[in-house]
Amino acid sequence: MPEALSPAQALYIGMEVVIALSSVIGNVMVVWAVRINKSLRDTTFCFIVSLALADIAVGALVIPLAITISIGLQTHFYSCLLVACTVLVLTQSSILALLAIAIDRYLRVKIPTSYKRVVTPRRAGLAVVVCWTVAFVVGLTPMLGWNNLWRLKQNGSISSDLIITCQFENVISMDYMVYFNFFGWVLPPLLLMLVIYAEIFYMIHKQLNKKVTTSHTDPNKYYDKELNLAKSLALVLFLFAISWLPLHILNCITLFCPECQKPMFLIYIAILLTHGNSAVNPIIYAFRIKKFRTAFQKIWEQYFCCKDTPALEMQPSERKEIPNPDLHQAAPPLLLQKEIPNPHPPQHKTQNLNPSQPFKEQPSILEQNTI
Repeated sequence: MPEALSPAQALYIGMEVVIALSSVIGNVMVVWAVRINKSLRDTTFCFIVSLALADIAVGALVIPLAITISIGLQTHFYSCLLVACTVLVLTQSSILALLAIAIDRYLRVKIPTSYKRVVTPRRAGLAVVVCWTVAFVVGLTPMLGWNNLWRLKQNGSISSDLIITCQFENVISMDYMVYFNFFGWVLPPLLLMLVIYAEIFYMIHKQLNKKVTTSHTDPNKYYDKELNLAKSLALVLFLFAISWLPLHILNCITLFCPECQKPMFLIYIAILLTHGNSAVNPIIYAFRIKKFRTAFQKIWEQYFCCKDTPALEMQPSERKEIPNPDLHQAAPPLLLQKEIPNPHPPQHKTQNLNPSQPFKEQPSILEQNTI
């Protein structure tokens, strides 16, 4: 039978419950917001939804399993190993989703005139499938044999029926966690994303610092909005890094310094940071991306407060390319035509979605993003 919970364990379990509820509710609202707002249905938010689904699984599945492990449950070795591998799969899917988001933002800034032709919804969906496939392969590798079963049998720490006290370090090899998982599939993507965002900010600031004439204001506005969203997504990446690096550093200490003692409260803090990261992304979206904030408010008022609210403006999700300066200079100021209704029917043609028209003709998904 498990021993009585210590005050530290009780506090840890209580915080895990709060994080689990926050993660599930917040990320369900992210998916819900994309569903009810068509202007959020583009490639970047496709990857954000993939990230949200992984975070929902953390709150609904991983955290309850982590609480079960923390109380010293006696289980079969492979049952405990499957629980640990589930955590690894979801972690890897989050990392790869963040990498896909970074690459998507880089292409948006690097090739703005051909972005829509290169990054199609079908290719974005394929990228999501590839990310999850790789995550399953990397996360389930210990199930194929790279685990601690042989070591436990060698030192007599496991019975013949393979029943053990289910703890992460009992079943997962630290060689796998450090050399393969951390050095192979966590650290390199994080460093690559750091380089990508540095390049994104460099390109955007380079464009914004150019002398822009009055007739070329749209490209400047375009890059300003890209900068706002890039900052928000870079913040998501930064919080992910500081949430997960402490636990991986502890794993390195376990491998390279086996005699070093790790205080239990540090282990609890590191685990809470990794799980807490799943709950913070919806908060970032709400405070830094206006269309998410508007959708969250509608969901709260209509479905939780039972208030009648107007439908969200359903803008087409197709994003406009950056305008050609020459065409833009020759084009009439269509914004005034949209604000002042023209009674003549022929003028309604200015409302079409022809990509050759100026950037202001149909605002992009980032039009109302705020920083």
